[in-house]
Amino acid sequence: MPFQTVSLAELAHRFKFDETPLKPVADLYPYRISSYYAGLITAPFDPIWQQCVPSLLELVDTNQHPDPLDEERLSPVPGLIHRYPDRAVLLVSNRCATYCRFCMRKRRVGCAGGQTALSSALDYIAATPQLRDIILSGGDPLMLSDDELHKILLALRRIPHVEVIRIGSRMPVTAPARVTPALCRMLAEHHPLYLNTHFNHPLELTLEAAHACRLLASAGVQLGNQTVLLKGVNDDSLTLQTLLSGLLRLQVRPYYLHQMDLVRGTAHFRTPLEQGRQLIGSLRGKISGMAIPHFVIDLPGGKGKVPVLSDSLNRVGNGWQVQTNSGEFVSYFDPA
Repeated sequence: MPFQTVSLAELAHRFKFDETPLKPVADLYPYRISSYYAGLITAPFDPIWQQCVPSLLELVDTNQHPDPLDEERLSPVPGLIHRYPDRAVLLVSNRCATYCRFCMRKRRVGCAGGQTALSSALDYIAATPQLRDIILSGGDPLMLSDDELHKILLALRRIPHVEVIRIGSRMPVTAPARVTPALCRMLAEHHPLYLNTHFNHPLELTLEAAHACRLLASAGVQLGNQTVLLKGVNDDSLTLQTLLSGLLRLQVRPYYLHQMDLVRGTAHFRTPLEQGRQLIGSLRGKISGMAIPHFVIDLPGGKGKVPVLSDSLNRVGNGWQVQTNSGEFVSYFDPA
């Protein structure tokens, strides 16, 4: 689906900087910013800029793994990740309206050859009766046309054991005009349907974003939000209070606050685990309990998401031992 975008050269002209040093970064980790999202930038290195403009720090980080969550190993067929017994992630696109610099799938999003045929993934779902919950992800599923997305949803609804379908999309944040009445009418044909979006900063809570969320909610789509805790973007209590309270006004329920994944090229965004714990604690009593998300770590090695609770953590030297849902303890280290 075509979107107006702003080139690195156009951004450099607007903000008077030399884009030449950033080209090797964009060559390794693709660059794209929608015109709408670029319009939210108020100054170089503001919270919007940091999320979408390439940084030389992405090339400095070579110690972390391109696929720390072991998604490739957990893909029984191309285009599908089966980590938990009752749910799976269906990768329907490898493109987004804006490429986030902290993306958990920097290794594939926007890269050539990232698209896969969905037939084998749909066959796997149909042949695996324990799969009741399917999450459409990518890339961004709303990069597909309405017709393309409708066909995928129809195919999933024909599988008797698929009860719930979720869509992960950042379009309400980065390209809210994509959310049209026609899209919402189509989505309403496939309930129960949930959409988790991805607001990270109060600057993203615009009138356009509010309108997109209102359209989705009016169509009966249940809205949640997954925020990533990002150093220099939202790692202070006041910013999180403003963001999370603002989401409720948009009819979006805060769902997760993610500790940054250990993805190569993103180390400069990571915050210490203890800081995240303190931030969540600072929200209690300040904003509605409905606005406080679960603070979670997606553990390396495909061990899954675990809530950061006092009884699931042990401090060991400069790191932590984190207990998984199965009772196993996994080593986890803070950024140097």
